[in-house]
Amino acid sequence: MVTLVVATSADPASIGPASSLLAMPGWHPGPSLQDAASYTNKEVRLIKLDKRLVVENHLDKRWEEATGETVDDVVFLSKHVASSNRPALTIHPIGTPHLREVEALTAGGKPGWAAPPNPRIGPWFRLLKNIANSHNLVPEFEVTLEATHHGPEINSPTMFVEIGSTEEYWKRQDAAQAIALLVWEGLGLGERIAVGNWSRDNDRNKILLGIGGGHYVPRHMDIVQKDGVWVGHMLPGYSLLMEDPREAKSLTNSAVVGGTWRETIRVAFETTKLAFPGGEVLAHLDHKSFKGWQRNAIIRFLTEQNIKIGKPSDFCPC
Repeated sequence: MVTLVVATSADPASIGPASSLLAMPGWHPGPSLQDAASYTNKEVRLIKLDKRLVVENHLDKRWEEATGETVDDVVFLSKHVASSNRPALTIHPIGTPHLREVEALTAGGKPGWAAPPNPRIGPWFRLLKNIANSHNLVPEFEVTLEATHHGPEINSPTMFVEIGSTEEYWKRQDAAQAIALLVWEGLGLGERIAVGNWSRDNDRNKILLGIGGGHYVPRHMDIVQKDGVWVGHMLPGYSLLMEDPREAKSLTNSAVVGGTWRETIRVAFETTKLAFPGGEVLAHLDHKSFKGWQRNAIIRFLTEQNIKIGKPSDFCPC
């Protein structure tokens, strides 16, 4: 079982951390993947590509077919773009479960799909905050989670680790070194034990499925900042497409509210459950981000699907 760390020369915020990571000890040349170079270090394989990462579909399957090695999880190193242009270090799961078949895939993926979220997301987010603080990147850089979004299509537990939000920051060496250190420590390539190993650390088996809120999921992130919290997909309000028939405001049956929101939640729940075998996935709602009829429909649907709703204290082992 190996972890794939994926970088691309087409992205300065990707190749910078990869270069810093490869400058650390223990790396050796690995097998090529369709002319892409790779490097090995213990159970980690770093691949250098030359295309946009969001179009590199089925990279896990391609690696397994080329090498015979089974892929346990995948970490993509990437740039983050935001209209605010604020410097940021971000982590997020991937998927486009809210898209319909007729919609354009501007950032990869496929309609109605989500990759299993990498179980490392929560523990690595907390580790990244510690690294950023100790390297004096805070408060200049915001360390944040993002909601589930974009491709590439892949079946292994996956996450993106990103530097944002403009070319100036994509090329920042101190940010690149922080991300490299996150991967180094997070995957146990140094002397420390790997961080976020679900099969070893799941003594508290509640996983947060975030529903509602904005792209940077502040209500969910408040919980994930606490030690021991595991996190799966996080669905922002804009990805829960809900039609507002006049009768929906007076009826509580979720079936009368049209849109793709039900399938979006179902896919996010099922793939989160797949990523955390033996765990219990609980929905955490950003209640204030919904109108009353939306909240009522979502709660009714979760009840119909036997998906429990958790309070903040349900996720924290402390």
